[in-house]
Amino acid sequence: MDVVRESAGAGRVVLFEESARDGAQAKTLMSAGFRVRLAREQGAVFGADGPRHVVFAAGFPSVCGQEFEATRQVALEAQGSVSPSAICRGTVADVRLALSAVRGAVHARVMVIVAASEATARALVHSGAREALRQGLDVVKEAVGLADGVAVDVCLVDVPRADRALVAEYAGAMTAQGAGTIVLADTVGDLLPGRTRTLFQRVAAGAGPEAVLVSHLHNDLGLGLANTLAALESGVRVAACSWLGMAERSGMTATEQLLFLLAHDRAKAEQVLGAGCEPWWTQPDLTRLPTIARMVSAETGVPLAVTTPVVGTGVATISTGTPFTHPQTFQPYDPQQHLGLPPTVVLTHLASRRVLNAVAERLGHRLSAAQTSTALAWTTPALRDGHLLLFGARWQPLAQLLDRFPRLYVSSANRTGHPPAATAPQTAAMFGPDTPSPTPAPCATPTPPTPPPPCCASPPTETWPTSAPEPRTRPTAVTRTAIWNVSARRQTAERGRVLTAVRAR
Repeated sequence: MDVVRESAGAGRVVLFEESARDGAQAKTLMSAGFRVRLAREQGAVFGADGPRHVVFAAGFPSVCGQEFEATRQVALEAQGSVSPSAICRGTVADVRLALSAVRGAVHARVMVIVAASEATARALVHSGAREALRQGLDVVKEAVGLADGVAVDVCLVDVPRADRALVAEYAGAMTAQGAGTIVLADTVGDLLPGRTRTLFQRVAAGAGPEAVLVSHLHNDLGLGLANTLAALESGVRVAACSWLGMAERSGMTATEQLLFLLAHDRAKAEQVLGAGCEPWWTQPDLTRLPTIARMVSAETGVPLAVTTPVVGTGVATISTGTPFTHPQTFQPYDPQQHLGLPPTVVLTHLASRRVLNAVAERLGHRLSAAQTSTALAWTTPALRDGHLLLFGARWQPLAQLLDRFPRLYVSSANRTGHPPAATAPQTAAMFGPDTPSPTPAPCATPTPPTPPPPCCASPPTETWPTSAPEPRTRPTAVTRTAIWNVSARRQTAERGRVLTAVRAR
């Protein structure tokens, strides 16, 4: 049974995951082992129904031997978690290779790429569009005959610039020959939502009720997600997407954004899919999304920015007064409820007295009204300039966070159990003559400002395991400082600023 056709026919949403295939054209590359891991993790979002909700494009076997082996490994090791797919060009030789890469895997698929517009037909097969589609139909017939249980999908390239009536004609003909789904690709990513909706409606009407259409929409104009929603509104139930939006050029619809939008709020899902919709066999576990996104970012080097929706570093963070006191009023959803992300207060130069006190209390300090006023007077310029002080940096679990910073600047330093040294000479005296003389960095304030109140000046006393040698602090330079929490460290590091912290060795 073709579980993708079954799901689409029942009104369920299926994700055609392109991270490992189209994502590779975003100048990233996933190892075979990581592709297996990603496929398993994504399938686990839907529990036992992973194969009915996720087609995983494992690779393009004809590219090289390693790509064939990677595709084969995903098919064999991730079967049962997703429906694995191999992508191929519209030639019988490519089809045979793709089939051999996935044959034997449960719910395996191949996708045949066929040019649909005059421009792409000339570029890919050196013929007109009608001839390219006719040749593609012949290849689909051959592929279905060779498939032996493997589902055969077809990707029609550059459909927005193609003759819609011609596309509809061949989409229907290919379906009649046994194609599982027909992918309509906005290859250059220049559709608008209104045109997208019309395109899918007209092709669906011309192709007939048996055709299962798939959207594959790029993000060159920043409209990948909006266009995908328009396709879903027109009746499409299988949508191509990619983690973090990775794909050729400016990418495509981001998996985490599309899935979250359709799954976290039934009212929003009904606006897109229609009243009474039942898009899932198993309700997706959205708390897995941040972890998977971080995993993909670490593997590919694609960063999670503070502005990245759903999985970025700004999600669940609060930094100003009114959102701090009324968080539900100033966010569209509860990150802790839906994503498992607890709220985090980040101290910035816009922080109010209430926010400053909350951060101080979390760090073990209770400030009086006067101390709060004093602290605000120096935290605001310090945070604006990017100079930060990490309280408790001598705590051993935090040591690894600081290892990549060769030089750190602090307003005070001390050995465990000793009062802080507020100047460079006092620091040198405390740590002995072998401590190199500190050299102020260009960003350091030449004249130290008024030091913070006593309750904020010294980090809480931390102890190292008894087996560890006595810790040493690196040379210090006096500069402006501020209270800082661990979650803010990453954001500051991403901006490339110098962290101001106490580092213990």
